[in-house]
Amino acid sequence: MAVRDKSNLEIKRVGVYVDGFNLYHGLRELGRRRLLWLDLRSMITRVLRPHQRLETLNYFTAAIRNDPPAIARQEVYLAALESVGVTVVLGRFQEQLVRCRACGHTRLVYAEKQSDVAIGTTMVADVACGKVDVVMLVSADSDLCAAVRTIRRIDSERATKTRVITVFPPRRRSDSLRVVSDAWFPLGDAVIRQSQLPAIVRGAGGHVYRRPAYWN
Repeated sequence: MAVRDKSNLEIKRVGVYVDGFNLYHGLRELGRRRLLWLDLRSMITRVLRPHQRLETLNYFTAAIRNDPPAIARQEVYLAALESVGVTVVLGRFQEQLVRCRACGHTRLVYAEKQSDVAIGTTMVADVACGKVDVVMLVSADSDLCAAVRTIRRIDSERATKTRVITVFPPRRRSDSLRVVSDAWFPLGDAVIRQSQLPAIVRGAGGHVYRRPAYWN
């Protein structure tokens, strides 16, 4: 029997899948490092509708390499997220040589790998297992269209309907994702500002996580 709210609307279980790399760069382009201390649970709660219930909240990113201060900031932030009930899924950065077409000079860069695959796989698995009724994807990566199409095929085979909502990070858009989604909207600056973790986050076992000074 379906669970309903006070207005007799059926409660929909929402699975949230956050593309950390995409979101991070969107926040950086806002030009305010302070906003990087983002409380994802608070942010999502602000955009859910009354008949929607947060079922799972997943944050996908990759561990930073060869930058000790940035590594320390990331580790503190991920621990703070986990302390408020966010599931963190780590991919990796892979070394790549990039050649300048103008001068022929090569330089070493790091490209994020596996996160888009992990996001797509997790979304599809949650739908296939009947864990969620709504997929909320926080990303503007068009590579994730393939996963949405797979969800459509699952729905077609089962005669079900999973609603797919795409939330675009700041300064990010994807026409391809808009086409395959049931709904989409940009993540507003006001929601981001209002959804910041406290300066000190107290986790289980007495652990304390402080906002990095670089993000003040």
